[in-house]
Formats: sequence, C-alpha cells, structure tokens
Amino acid sequence: MSPLVATVFLALFVTGFGFLLVFVASILGPKTNQSKVKKMAYECGLTSDGADRSKIPVKFYLTAILFILFDIEIIFLYPWAVAYQDYVSEGAGWFIFSSMFVFVLIFIFGLFWEIKSNALEWE
Repeated sequence: MSPLVATVFLALFVTGFGFLLVFVASILGPKTNQSKVKKMAYECGLTSDGADRSKIPVKFYLTAILFILFDIEIIFLYPWAVAYQDYVSEGAGWFIFSSMFVFVLIFIFGLFWEIKSNALEWE
C-alpha cells in the first residue's frame, strides 16, 4: 500500500469517526430546554445594558501577534544553531548559513518596519 493511499484512508477514517461521534452524541445526549431565557448569559441578577461584548483595543492584538511572530523566529533559530556544526562537516555550511541569514534579514526588516510605523507605540 502506498503512503498516499494510507494517508487518504486515515483522513477519511478520522473524518468519518468524527461525524459518527457527533451523530451518536446528538442521539444519546440530553435533550435540553432551548428557551430564550436559558440561552441568556447569567449576569448575577443585573439587567444588561445591551452591550454583550467589551471592545478590546487593537493594540493588544497587534502586540500579541508581533510577540508570537518573533517568538517563532527564535524557535527556528535554536535548532538551526544546534545542527549547524553537522552541516559544516557535510560541506553545506555556506548554504545553510546564507538561508538563515536571509531569514533573519527578513525579520530584522520587519522589526525596523514596526518601529518606523509606530506599531509598538501605546499612545
């Protein structure tokens, strides 16, 4: 059996099993009262002012995304640094170094762009 056939079979099996679990849960699960009062959020007896969600400023999302982006850069740099000596002994040191140099250059360019566009400013 080829790896492609095995992969397609596994994907179909997992998808089918997921649908089967949802179907069985809908049949055997408890039937609840889905009235309007039951679906409302519990507010400790206080009446709602109509605003269901609080607005979070975009700067928090931007800071989180930038943190994740640069954190992923560090995650890629560490294994490269650990395995770099093996590539040098195999003769592929310059290729691996130049590819990582381009990778780091792109991120340095991104950091300068963030600073220039004031993406890290809070006011």
